[in-house]
Amino acid sequence: MNLKDTKYSKYALIQEMMQTVEVVKKFNPNQTKGVADEIKSVGRLMLTGEGSSRIFPAKNAIRKSLTWGMNLSIYTDGSRQSAQYDLSKFAVFCASNSGRTKEVVLLAKKLAATGNEKRFALTANNDTLLEKECKKTFVLNCGWEHAVAATKSVIEQTLFYESILWHIKGIDKTAECKKLPALIEEALTLPISEEIIALAVKAPTIYFAGYNDGVAEELTLKTNEITRKKSDFLEGTYAVHGIEEVMDKNDIVFVIDPIDEEIEKFQEVLVKGVGLKVVAIADHDTPFTTIRVPSAGEMKPYVLLSAGWNLLAEIGLAMGINPDKPERARKVGNEFMG
Repeated sequence: MNLKDTKYSKYALIQEMMQTVEVVKKFNPNQTKGVADEIKSVGRLMLTGEGSSRIFPAKNAIRKSLTWGMNLSIYTDGSRQSAQYDLSKFAVFCASNSGRTKEVVLLAKKLAATGNEKRFALTANNDTLLEKECKKTFVLNCGWEHAVAATKSVIEQTLFYESILWHIKGIDKTAECKKLPALIEEALTLPISEEIIALAVKAPTIYFAGYNDGVAEELTLKTNEITRKKSDFLEGTYAVHGIEEVMDKNDIVFVIDPIDEEIEKFQEVLVKGVGLKVVAIADHDTPFTTIRVPSAGEMKPYVLLSAGWNLLAEIGLAMGINPDKPERARKVGNEFMG
């Protein structure tokens, strides 16, 4: 992508993708120090919301917490399912950019009615319905997005949650945060092979496989919104455990940060068996055609997601789609009206 080219710059979606660089530059991890202390005292955290406000922000936090061996239990589910749980001993973050998402507002109301004092909101707007139901609300600095597909807010939400973990664990990520904007910009602007784009345009279904940390799953959702194509998230080795029975040789699978020990099985089942194209998105060369992103250490998921946005924008534009004007998708999926 290149904002100096009107092919890209005329779309709000692509402008907002590129604005992520400035959002990350301005991110202040100190804003979460106080709430981190509250969450640490509880020891249990539920991260809820709908769609993009939950997938990458929550699952990245869960993977990081488990990887770092933290003494903090983090869970995530949609708001309706979360409302069925006993969350009396949990700190709960309710995420909704609009602050009007019905499922999220109703959960916050229930938490308030049952006396949970550790209920927090994360939004992109001030003075919302959700804010009225929570003890404390944090407002993102990225501002309201005009495109239906959320982008810059997703990165800021994820950094927000992850910074809570930094405070609880007592680690300083200042140096990594300073490097991240340039790495995201590189991922957003790296050239994507025309062959890969052509194969994706022709594919009946675009699959994303990889870790259950929200990156591949979020890109699956963005595929629907940006390219209007069918897509599916294949967590772990799901791609080689039965779904190959219904795959088409014209489908394409993007493997995000492939695990070395799983590559041979993917080659055997998908490349040789189904006969489809597998493309990796990774910070190193792989046996597959690879979209190379810059190395970013533990910040890698943010860079991988950014490269995926770049890819999807190129696919959508190659198909002649206006990514700012979906026919059915709405900015607020289910708005609270009463």
